[in-house]
Amino acid sequence: MSKKIQQKQTTENKRVPLPLGKTNFILMGIAGAMIIIGFLLMVGGNSTMENFNPDIFSTRRIVIGPTIAFLGFIFMGYGIVYRNKKSNEQ
Repeated sequence: MSKKIQQKQTTENKRVPLPLGKTNFILMGIAGAMIIIGFLLMVGGNSTMENFNPDIFSTRRIVIGPTIAFLGFIFMGYGIVYRNKKSNEQ
C-alpha cells in the first residue's frame, strides 16, 4: 500500500516542462510590438470626394508600415519555433 502512495506522490511532484520558454515569449512580445507599430504607421487621415488628401499615398503608409507589420508576422513565427540551446541538450 505504501509503495502505491509513494508512486502516486512522485508522479504528482514531477514537473512537465512548458513547450515555450521565457525566450520564446520575449521574442513573441517583440514581434507583437512590431506588428502594432506597423499598423500604427499605416493609420492616417482619409480622403473624400470633396477633399483629396495626398497623404494616403505616402511612403510611410504604403511601404514602411506594411513592411514592418509583415516582418513582425515573420518574426512571430520565428519566436514560436525558436529552441534554446540548453533545451536541446536535455
